[in-house]
Amino acid sequence: MSPTLALTEYRSLDNETLAERINAIRQDMGPKLLILGHHYIQDAVLELTDLRGDSYTLSALAASNEDCRSIIFCGVHFMAETGDILANRPEQLASRNGQRVDVILPDASAGCSMADMATGKQVEECWAALSEIINVEEVMPVTYVNSTAELKAFCGRHGGIVCTSSNAKPVLEWAFARRKRVLFFPDQHLGRNTALGMGISPEAMPVWDPTVEVLGSNTKKTLQNSRVILWNGHCSVHQLFDAQDIERFRKADPDVKILVHPECRQSVVAKSDVIGSTSKIVSTVESSQPGTHWAIGTELNLVNRLRCQHPEQTIDFLAPRVCMCATMSQIDLPHLCWALENLKNNTPVNVVQVEEEAAKWALKALQRMLEIK
Repeated sequence: MSPTLALTEYRSLDNETLAERINAIRQDMGPKLLILGHHYIQDAVLELTDLRGDSYTLSALAASNEDCRSIIFCGVHFMAETGDILANRPEQLASRNGQRVDVILPDASAGCSMADMATGKQVEECWAALSEIINVEEVMPVTYVNSTAELKAFCGRHGGIVCTSSNAKPVLEWAFARRKRVLFFPDQHLGRNTALGMGISPEAMPVWDPTVEVLGSNTKKTLQNSRVILWNGHCSVHQLFDAQDIERFRKADPDVKILVHPECRQSVVAKSDVIGSTSKIVSTVESSQPGTHWAIGTELNLVNRLRCQHPEQTIDFLAPRVCMCATMSQIDLPHLCWALENLKNNTPVNVVQVEEEAAKWALKALQRMLEIK
């Protein structure tokens, strides 16, 4: 095997050179290579991806592709884990005579602060504590896709499910059709906003704080009266938006439309005109009439891209602060070129492979998710 190519050699190259070398490998490998890109990554990288979308879209694409033998996931670690689980599920492996698809994350340190807010140990401890005061057979664990494979596996073992911001409502409907309550982690805002829209009262949605040893800072009565137990987690980007941002725009232009992601706080969602996943934000702008004025509360790279793509509309970033997903921005052209050329060199780097037992149970929860539109 040839020696691994060093990343430092790529940092001095200009974007044009990097793009040429990336495209040369894409052309050479053809359909055996699939480069997936999340909407939040840098424009220069997104332009060189084969398929792009939000977490749900990319999960579905990874599940359905039968031609590729290598996936480069331009996103963050939990997305690459999901890609590995779905691309290498048993039936896919059988169709390839046991050959695995390498799923590569160009920068191994690209993580997600929200996913880090709930660990397997913490969720197991929560489950054990709940079992002392309520019947956990009546609790459906639901994890947001922005979570580790370990938490997806927890849901799989306990009959639970994964959700995305695109299908959170039908997932909760699915859960309540089967059990009395839901334990929703790690993003409290998506869980709260979705459940409120289904008519569940705030009083029936206590927040479990994993840093507080006694019942997550709740009383027995509160938990016994719960319908949705929310986890004390959040997106570091979407939590930065506040209701004053909306008031500022409405004062300047009463006709402005406010478009936000459901990971935003409830006080922001309540004052917004349209609430939706990343894909819904994109499609809403794409289908709007010329002259529409949008103030959008989501990741800055995406808002700037929409502004450039739709000059016929006025598109503003909702907050005066910079709200950028720093870990998504870590995936740059040097990392992508380095990962691709090492793949071509038969020295793949940053291959993400979920442990077999965790992958088996996580797959069950993910398959339930993919069955719900």
